[in-house]
Amino acid sequence: MTATREDRGAARVPVRRLTVLYDAECSLCAFVRDWLVRQPQLVPLELVPAASQAARARFPGLDHGATLEEITVVGDGGQVYRGAGAWVVTLWALREYRRLAHRLSTPSGALLAKGAVLAAAKWRGAVSGWGGGVYRRGDGWTYDPHGGWSYTPPDCVAGTCTAP
Repeated sequence: MTATREDRGAARVPVRRLTVLYDAECSLCAFVRDWLVRQPQLVPLELVPAASQAARARFPGLDHGATLEEITVVGDGGQVYRGAGAWVVTLWALREYRRLAHRLSTPSGALLAKGAVLAAAKWRGAVSGWGGGVYRRGDGWTYDPHGGWSYTPPDCVAGTCTAP
């Protein structure tokens, strides 16, 4: 008898690999991504831009719009973690932070983890502009560390628009 993916029992099977979906357009998310790849990992982490072609192909059943709004981590057994739970399972995968992850998985620790996620979300909203949304390259926004944000209407990117 051969086992199928459904037979693994995602609720009771150990996690052997995690895929972290992160917002590639968010400076905080990119910073955390860079930090994660430098950490010694007990469970391998694969970092994939949220809502990208790669993410959509690998996880067609996910709400990819929601993965841009809230960190989402997918386990190799089909487990899906969002928000504070996603942060905790990501820390659990790191050698130096597994003990902290266990503390954050307690009821009182979960409150702290949720507070950290809410603080990060508030920071993201504050730096993304007065509208609370995220500036996206596809919408015509670009960021230069020295000059800040600039906007070029998408139909002018190739230099095809004319001055009014």
